[in-house]
Amino acid sequence: MSAEVIPLPNQRATLDPMLALTASGMNAVNSVILERMQSEIPLIPRLAGHLISGGGKRLRPMLTLAGAELVGYQGTRHHKLAAAVEFIHTATLLHDDVVDGSELRRGKAAANIIFGNPATVLVGDFLFSRAFELMTEDGSLKVLKILSHASAVIAEGEVAQLGAQRQLETSEERYLHIIGAKTAALFAAASQISAVVAECGEEQERALEDYGRNLGVAFQLVDDAIDYDSQAAEMGKDQGDDFREGKMTLPVILAYARGSEEERKFWKAAIQGHRTSDEDLGHAIELVRRHNAVDDTRERARHFAQRAIDAISIFPSSKARQAMTEAAHFAVARGY
Repeated sequence: MSAEVIPLPNQRATLDPMLALTASGMNAVNSVILERMQSEIPLIPRLAGHLISGGGKRLRPMLTLAGAELVGYQGTRHHKLAAAVEFIHTATLLHDDVVDGSELRRGKAAANIIFGNPATVLVGDFLFSRAFELMTEDGSLKVLKILSHASAVIAEGEVAQLGAQRQLETSEERYLHIIGAKTAALFAAASQISAVVAECGEEQERALEDYGRNLGVAFQLVDDAIDYDSQAAEMGKDQGDDFREGKMTLPVILAYARGSEEERKFWKAAIQGHRTSDEDLGHAIELVRRHNAVDDTRERARHFAQRAIDAISIFPSSKARQAMTEAAHFAVARGY
């Protein structure tokens, strides 16, 4: 595969090109989402709508639409599939908030705080079921295989992250494996299925999958950096959530590896849940910054974002390719 390398720019990137590219398609996707989240049980659309209408970027379904534009697909099958992707993502968020005991999601009270854990889990199950209905309605066994496999991998990644929680010996390799499963798998599947519905060749399909997977890793790396580098008002969640939950994200892995013996004692106590005050969080942020752990995490994100950009270099220059390139820039540059 030949690669026309497009370097990442220094200027602040935005999602505006992607939003413009997919605006019409997202209207159709949102109509499917609104229709399929309905139920005779009033609590279901209320709870689902609390998160779905909560201001998320909808990047994953946009990847399906953008990929379809990139390969010149003229049909409408991808609208339902993009909605299925968003339902899978929303279901995992609902479940995650219960597991993590989160109090905020996108700047407002998490669904589990308002509606309780049992209802939140069950509505997450409902959305998973709706996603699989949409997949089977499409009729493609290949699409069903891709998205169902991604759903299983996401669950495995979440369990792996739970197993790594409060485990200081977590390596960077294991961390990358976890985020590759819990985040990048759905990015990859969302991108790949656009090539499948367009009946593209294997090279194009693999390029879109590679784009999504690398973009997903970059996106999660920056998410984890932001937890030690941003204000909660900008990020849409409590700063320090990962710290208080004892998650071994890359900024912590790097800071711990580079720290003095005294600093490592602090990290041991903090990750084990014994140092979780605001003052402790401030000290953790200072240590992470002292050892350039946030900057180095973002630098690794740039590497994966560049790989995403390189993956779609096999396609001719177009508005779709430019928008997807800018989305990779945004994944690295964003502060929320």
